[in-house]
Amino acid sequence: MTRLQGTNPNRTILVIGTLLAAALIAIALFAVRGQPSGSSQSVNFNLSGQPVLGQADAPVTMVVFEDFKCPNCKRFEDEFLPELKTKYIDTGKAKLVSINYPFLAQSARLPTDDSKLAAQAVECAFVQSNDLHESYKAVLFRGQGNESAVWATKSRLKDLAANVEGLDTAKFATCLDNDETAAAVDADEKQAVDAKVAGTPAIYVNGKLVDSYATASVSAAIDAALMN
Repeated sequence: MTRLQGTNPNRTILVIGTLLAAALIAIALFAVRGQPSGSSQSVNFNLSGQPVLGQADAPVTMVVFEDFKCPNCKRFEDEFLPELKTKYIDTGKAKLVSINYPFLAQSARLPTDDSKLAAQAVECAFVQSNDLHESYKAVLFRGQGNESAVWATKSRLKDLAANVEGLDTAKFATCLDNDETAAAVDADEKQAVDAKVAGTPAIYVNGKLVDSYATASVSAAIDAALMN
């Protein structure tokens, strides 16, 4: 028997079910992907009280999310940032704001969250001064261990602090031992999660996510922001 397409209740249920399934898949994909790379949408970050490299009144703001266990973050700092610093930061065209995103230790299910401990240590240096924050961060990246193993223990982090000229190591040790900067690191991590940061280093120029952390991509984003 030939039935009219609109009169079969089973067919109607099947069509509705298919449409609902498609809608749920689309919603799930959007939730997983979050903001697309290179999106024109801008993200507003709370930059109050964050470490800043460069002049406070620079017209362009770079926000960089990093995990100190992240080898690509080390590469960005060692290979790409020096040129960006010379071209844009030292000339007053841009400033760099550092925000912690300690996620690697949790992702690897390590027994100790040394991503967070490393971030707390850097924040303990920042408590003493902005310059010491930069100095300790450089020392920490030089001493970076394997991302899949626990290496940024409190003991190791205090040993590294001895290499930072001008740092009050006693105050630093007390700060780290008492987890005095844990709340600041948690607040940074929340900003990363809220912005759907997918990994590190994640670089935003005037609130817009840059496709790559390579010098050419970041330079192009800064140049475009300077023209606006």
